Amino acid sequence: METARRTYLVVIDDTDECQTALRYAAQRAAHVGGALALIHVLAPPDFVQWGGVQAAIREEARSKGEELLARVAAQAEAASGAAPITLLREGDPAASVLEAIEEDRSIAMLVLATAPKGAPGPLIAHFTGERAAGLPCLVAIVPGGLREYEVDALT
Repeated sequence: METARRTYLVVIDDTDECQTALRYAAQRAAHVGGALALIHVLAPPDFVQWGGVQAAIREEARSKGEELLARVAAQAEAASGAAPITLLREGDPAASVLEAIEEDRSIAMLVLATAPKGAPGPLIAHFTGERAAGLPCLVAIVPGGLREYEVDALT
């Protein structure tokens, strides 16, 4: 019996914890012959009275999001040996991530990481709270205080 290729989904932003989650997911995918998917969610722009200005703001945010995804995808490919799938969405981050998971049934794990100190972020709170029981995939939470070699040992 052939099993479907497992995909590890990582939410991409400019935080240190994103790098921790990416390191874990990229190496894990490489070790098990899985795929890596990266999602970056753009916040909807605040309403601006002039449509042209709002369109320019939206386009600038999209361009920055595409640049971030391209940069992180190159890092991920170097770590895992395979080009990741990239997704750029706009809207509520939790809803956008859930939508991506529901659209792609190969996603076997959502990989998030905590900040080194402080309370967990909103995505961790969302995906480990009431909604956790209804998710179609696992959620991995990588402690943000781990050093690179400790993350490597876990993969």
